[in-house]
Amino acid sequence: MAHTPMPAEAHDLRHHGDAEVRDDGAALVDLAVNVRADTPPAWLRERIAESLSGLAAYPDGRDARAVVAARHGLPAERVLLTAGAAEAFVLLARALKVRRPVVVHPQFTEPEAALRDAGHTVDRVLLREANGFRLEPAAVPEDADLVVIGNPTNPTSVLHPAAAIAELARPGRTLVVDEAFMDAVPDEREALAGRTDVPRLVVLRSLTKTWGLAGLRIGYVLADPETIAALERAQPLWPVSTPALTAAEACVEPRALAEAADAARRIAADRAHLVAGLEEFAADGLRVVQPAEGPFVLVRLPRATAVRRHLRDLGFAVRRGDTFPGLGEEWLRLAVRDRVTVNSFLQALDRALALAHR
Repeated sequence: MAHTPMPAEAHDLRHHGDAEVRDDGAALVDLAVNVRADTPPAWLRERIAESLSGLAAYPDGRDARAVVAARHGLPAERVLLTAGAAEAFVLLARALKVRRPVVVHPQFTEPEAALRDAGHTVDRVLLREANGFRLEPAAVPEDADLVVIGNPTNPTSVLHPAAAIAELARPGRTLVVDEAFMDAVPDEREALAGRTDVPRLVVLRSLTKTWGLAGLRIGYVLADPETIAALERAQPLWPVSTPALTAAEACVEPRALAEAADAARRIAADRAHLVAGLEEFAADGLRVVQPAEGPFVLVRLPRATAVRRHLRDLGFAVRRGDTFPGLGEEWLRLAVRDRVTVNSFLQALDRALALAHR
């Protein structure tokens, strides 16, 4: 593991999975975007539709804030609702006074992009493939006063132990943990959301992945009241729409939490099926980062760029990995889908590998 102030230009930090399925990719089977398929469910669409009758009034987020807080056993002043987790990264970059921010990579690139856009010089801690991209807390510089890490991490699908992440906490340091995919982990193992014993801990959650609400934009921040107040001052007025507030309330109700738990177990089973199928291509040089714990897997294979191009021709979109710091052109990220879709994908992968080796 190494840390370095590598220039952002080495990677396209603004490239995200949705780019693979825009325009000419709209008709492809989507394994590039990590939003759960066949969502939002009908009951959630109905709840959101019912909220449209109240659009003449300005949004009032107090009830949704209280419900989200109760879901994590916290007071409302420890919660801030945001227009997706992406807005939270921008607020953190603009509102917090930091001297040496560090982002642990490979991970979602938006936190670093937001910090750079706010004028910060960002150091990177690069996790090592040889160590399974696992966190080594001692590699984070002691003088870092802001540390950002994902758990489970996009794109590696590594679930770091909560205790290891908590080791990163220091006096004078803000520790930001992106838990956007934690609700896809059975029993939310290793979650830090709701913890108040870790000093200056900031946890980000997204409701867009599990519930298929990427177009609605809803997420939230859990932190100490002082940090929440600073972030709230950086927000524009009425930042979260009435339909998004309705979705926030609906997605943390007991029925929704039970449905999300069932979905997490299905994802785990479908992921095991995908990994088993991918392992059949070991002779072709394909390697899967394991153990994978998120709703996606990261693979390394020779001629990945050509394979990705052939997969598009065969009807499948996958996420290129070279835009993530710490990865190169030989990496691809694959979203977990149902077994029928996975089986079709594995057949296409077999064909794409053959074409790439010609």
